[in-house]
Amino acid sequence: MNPMKFQPVLDEIVATLRPQIAQCGQGEHHGKVASYIPALARVDARQFGIALRTCEGEEAGAGDFETPFSIQSVSKLFTLTLAMQRMGDALWERIGREPSGNPFNSLVQLENEQGKPRNPFINAGAIAVADRLVSQAKASGRGGNGAKDDILALMASLCGEPIAFDDEVAQSEADTGFRNVALANFMKSFGKIDNDVATVLDTYFHQCALRMSCRQLARAAAFLCRDGAHPIDGQPDVTGERQTRRINALMLTCGTYDAAGDVAFSIGLPCKSGVGGGIVAVVPDTLTLCVWSPALDATGNSLLGMKALELFVARTGLSVF
Repeated sequence: MNPMKFQPVLDEIVATLRPQIAQCGQGEHHGKVASYIPALARVDARQFGIALRTCEGEEAGAGDFETPFSIQSVSKLFTLTLAMQRMGDALWERIGREPSGNPFNSLVQLENEQGKPRNPFINAGAIAVADRLVSQAKASGRGGNGAKDDILALMASLCGEPIAFDDEVAQSEADTGFRNVALANFMKSFGKIDNDVATVLDTYFHQCALRMSCRQLARAAAFLCRDGAHPIDGQPDVTGERQTRRINALMLTCGTYDAAGDVAFSIGLPCKSGVGGGIVAVVPDTLTLCVWSPALDATGNSLLGMKALELFVARTGLSVF
């Protein structure tokens, strides 16, 4: 499909969903924002953005695609990338690669599997990845807080513009993230976390509090549709071709929590979602796409974000299947 033809598709999706956008957050069937994080509970649910970037660097967007939001678990895609850059296959010694089939913050599965997270996209897995990044920062002599600098540097490089943490969201998560504290301490008790739990969680809470727009996220993730080549200038590669395939595979099987099977069935694209309402999707060798709508469904995925991806696939015929 000609890149210049995508803009009308995005405009049509926004127009189609506009009546539902106006109802977001108003009742059981219209989704609700992530109220368990106080800073996210105040976000207006009646917002919707969609943007894409093609392999050739063409960009298109519609709706609130320039509005920054808390990317939350979409960040796990990028911290995984950073850890894979630095550790390669050694990363998988303490983290699995299987779908969880359970909620993203489940403690039960972690106990049954001796503190080894099922995959890097559930909370326990992302906390374990953050632990690896803290260890890498310490090894380079920059201390545990250096991991946060590394994350910001990666995101700024991928976007070609400065990216920042939302400190209010990070603090809000730290104040109320009791289950994440439990997950981290649980893994520590099994010897699966090397660093001080507070330092690891500080890194994790800040990565979730990255503030970005749909346009920025579609651009940042574009290496995943380019066999790992840098989104802006192609050099140096962000990941190798083999690693890129593996990240996309994990997104398809694990990227949308316990809804991954349904998403593969109805959309057919590798996706990574977050409770801030964002979803990044990849069409290998073609484009990356980001949708944002803060109202979530029962699985913690953006209600209208998923509908928008279904509409996009139906209108373009783009799928990995």
